[in-house]
Amino acid sequence: MNITYQSEDIELPEINQSETNIWIKKVADSYGKYIGEVAYIFCSDRKILEMNNQYLHHDYFTDIITFDYCTGNRLSGDIFISLDTVKSNSETFHTTYDEELHRTIIHGILHLCGINDKGPGEREIMERAENKALALLNEK
Repeated sequence: MNITYQSEDIELPEINQSETNIWIKKVADSYGKYIGEVAYIFCSDRKILEMNNQYLHHDYFTDIITFDYCTGNRLSGDIFISLDTVKSNSETFHTTYDEELHRTIIHGILHLCGINDKGPGEREIMERAENKALALLNEK
């Protein structure tokens, strides 16, 4: 298992990486998957917009872009997270920054597990999966 945390054009968020890694592994296990190579790249809105334009041909801000390199049950990918959007989402949804950051972190893993959120009814499935995963994080 290799999970890395990097930042590009922004400061790395303060998260307990070893606890977060254990949590991510637990969530992956619950889907019958295991972690291969996963890189989290935290960035600004400017950088995520650039990524969205360049790779997905979308001209809008987003909180996360997940590049899926999975093979079989091995989860691998690059997960870009805009900390600017995480902050604004926490204000919009009346959650703490920490909760929104963890929700976004696990959102990328859930995408790698095969859960989508664009089609009819998929957003609700993703939200339930996120909530279930966040409950695992809060278990001690």
